[in-house]
Amino acid sequence: MEQLIPILVAVVALVLLAFGVFALLARFYRQVDQGKALIVNTLKSEPLVTFTGAIVYPIIHRAEVMDISVKTIEIDRRGKEGLICKDNIRADIKVTFFVRVNKTHEDVLKVAQAIGCVRASDQGTVEGLFEAKFAEALKTVGKRMNFEDLYKERDHFKDAIIEVIGKDLNGFVMDDCAIDYLEQTPIESLDQNNIMDAEGIRKITDLTVTQNLKTNELRQKERMETGSQNLAGDEAIFRFEQKRSEAEARKNKEVSISQSREQNEAQRIANEEAKRTLLAHEKNSEETMVAQQARERAVLVAMKNKEREIAVEIERVERARQMEVTTRENDVIAQQITRQAEIERQKREIAEVVRGRIAVDKTVAEEEERIKDVRAIAEASRHRDTLKIAAEGEAAQMTTRQVKAAEAAEEVAKAQARQRLVLADADLEVADKQSRAKVRLAEGTQAEASAAGLAAARVREADAKALELTGAAEASAIRAKMSAEASGIGEKAEAMKALDSVSREHEEFRLRLDQQKVISLESIRAKRDVAGVQAEVLRSAFEHAKINIVGGDGAFFERFIRAVTVGQSIDGAVDQSEVLKGLMSQLGSISADDAPKG
Repeated sequence: MEQLIPILVAVVALVLLAFGVFALLARFYRQVDQGKALIVNTLKSEPLVTFTGAIVYPIIHRAEVMDISVKTIEIDRRGKEGLICKDNIRADIKVTFFVRVNKTHEDVLKVAQAIGCVRASDQGTVEGLFEAKFAEALKTVGKRMNFEDLYKERDHFKDAIIEVIGKDLNGFVMDDCAIDYLEQTPIESLDQNNIMDAEGIRKITDLTVTQNLKTNELRQKERMETGSQNLAGDEAIFRFEQKRSEAEARKNKEVSISQSREQNEAQRIANEEAKRTLLAHEKNSEETMVAQQARERAVLVAMKNKEREIAVEIERVERARQMEVTTRENDVIAQQITRQAEIERQKREIAEVVRGRIAVDKTVAEEEERIKDVRAIAEASRHRDTLKIAAEGEAAQMTTRQVKAAEAAEEVAKAQARQRLVLADADLEVADKQSRAKVRLAEGTQAEASAAGLAAARVREADAKALELTGAAEASAIRAKMSAEASGIGEKAEAMKALDSVSREHEEFRLRLDQQKVISLESIRAKRDVAGVQAEVLRSAFEHAKINIVGGDGAFFERFIRAVTVGQSIDGAVDQSEVLKGLMSQLGSISADDAPKG
């Protein structure tokens, strides 16, 4: 066992040593991202360059990181600083160069020793280092080629730039370049006092003028060819239109001659038809006038008969309406009397209910008082028994003095019981008297209500009887009046039948005059009302108007009054004359018949 202890100690020591070494390596190992290079200055003569990672010990090692990713450098030349080509034409150009540190140990060390890791990683420093060289290479290549060749041979131009600059740039390498913008510099931006710019302006002007002349020549040639073709087309169209117009003129002439013949023939036939139509119209007018007069006479007779029938029917309807009104009023009065009687009956029933309720209240009060008495007696008995039991219990243990005290207490209890009985009897008497008073008060109220309702019912009954007698009297009077009028109408009809034709015509003429008189009076009254309304309207319209009538000696006013008088006279004559009305109706029918022909 003792022999194994040194072995175990050695094994543990080795494990701890290995673990310590591994922890030390993990702590000092430094990794590098892609696109960067790690330069470790060791105790050796040459630094260590790695692109993955290395162990960096403190104090004895120093580590630096260099950015070796691609960087862009832009060269932009415009205006007076533009690129001058072989033909002295200046060009605005923008070229982007792609530069990076070459990923080799030697080139990384060369760049680190030349400018340092920090400066080599800075974009501004890299641009400052190579901008002048790239611009000079761009000018050199641009001067070798004409301006048009820059457009036509862009790949050659780019390859030439790369060739002039070269691949090796002291550790840097140029991957590629791109022409972002290439355009001719505007003439306004060129310097005319510069020999090269002046030569470029001359060439640009010469080329643009030549191209403009060629363009203008082609445009003019196009216009001439187009005009010639349009002229030939217009001439052909004109000849075609001329021939078509001549053909249309001949056709229109023949059509006009044919239409004239047809119109003349149609006019002749229309005149003949108009003559025949006029003769037939006159004949129809005569027949229409005769038929209209006969129809008017028949209408007048029918109107008279209808008026008589209407008068008789109106009288019959009026009598029936009055009878119905009287019957309805009697029914209403009877219903009112019945309703009042029902109200009185209900009031009596309510009084009976109130009386029964009062009796019930009285019985309830008596029962309550009786219950109170029983409770008082029972309570006194219980109290007495309690005292007696207590006295008997105490008598077994106490002296005669205590027995005497019990008897005295018993006497006191009896006196209290008698007092309570007296109080209960008094309460019962009070309740009985109060219930009797309520019954008497209810009976008095009921009697007063019944008396008032009975008196009102008797008054309404008397009013109903009086109204019934009045209605019967009015109905009898109306019935007698209607019978008298019917008898008079019947006697008048019999008298009319007994009259001869002359007397009957005279009587009808008198009735017609009376009717016309009534109609005339109503017409005059209506016209008067209309005139009043019109005058009121005119008064309102001209109330605030200022009117000056100029005519000399009232001539205008007289003419105005005369015209109104003549118009009113004509209207009155037409309204009052049957002959003029007939003529106006005939003229209206003739105008209606002639209207479609015109």
